[in-house]
Amino acid sequence: NEDFNGPLDVSPWGPGTRWIAHTPWHGDFGDAAFADPAPDFPFTIQNGILRIEARKDEEFAKSDPWKRVWRSGLLCSNDPKGQGFSLQYGYFEMRAKLPAGKGVWPAFWLVSSYDRTNPEAGKDGAIEIDVIEYYGFPDSYMSTVHIWEPKPHRADGMMISTKPNEITNGFHNYGCMVTPEWIIMFFDGVEVWRVKTPPEHNKPLMILLNLALGGGWPIDELKSPTYMFVDWVRAYAKKK
Repeated sequence: NEDFNGPLDVSPWGPGTRWIAHTPWHGDFGDAAFADPAPDFPFTIQNGILRIEARKDEEFAKSDPWKRVWRSGLLCSNDPKGQGFSLQYGYFEMRAKLPAGKGVWPAFWLVSSYDRTNPEAGKDGAIEIDVIEYYGFPDSYMSTVHIWEPKPHRADGMMISTKPNEITNGFHNYGCMVTPEWIIMFFDGVEVWRVKTPPEHNKPLMILLNLALGGGWPIDELKSPTYMFVDWVRAYAKKK
């Protein structure tokens, strides 16, 4: 249960913090570099709300190998060794207000948890559940289930329709129920899509949330700074 009511327990790579600020497989994606946490960037908390900021940083671009001008933030509940929070079956939910505009790519997602420093770990099964990926379209977002291991990669997804500008004008709940039989997506508590749970889902799932940029639209029209606001992130295990 992360209500963002106190200081954010985060470090660049762990161990020993609730969150790390990168993917545990050392993989940035999109057109913004995910920044190490500093006192005022990319994460700030005010009145129980986490703000993830994306902004231009011309100085950073001078030293970045990919010359990325933008920097932003990501949170992950596992460190590279697979230490941290994970849960195989249960209900996962984020309440958030998403940024508007072409070029934004905020997401709430779940990934198989294992020791990423072991090259053999995960080869017997690794999946990714994208509860929400928002590409800046005013009336829809994407939900997808990926199977990464064993190869080849496969995926099944659904474009979820919303009211125009609904998810950028206010806070909404993005949920996912994972059971041995089904992976079920929810928007504000209402089921919007389901897919059968693949047999490759044989490990706990870690939680990620981020404000990436450039997943679909170019980012040349994007305003700096741009913000994603998160009220809370929760995971529920079924009572035994």
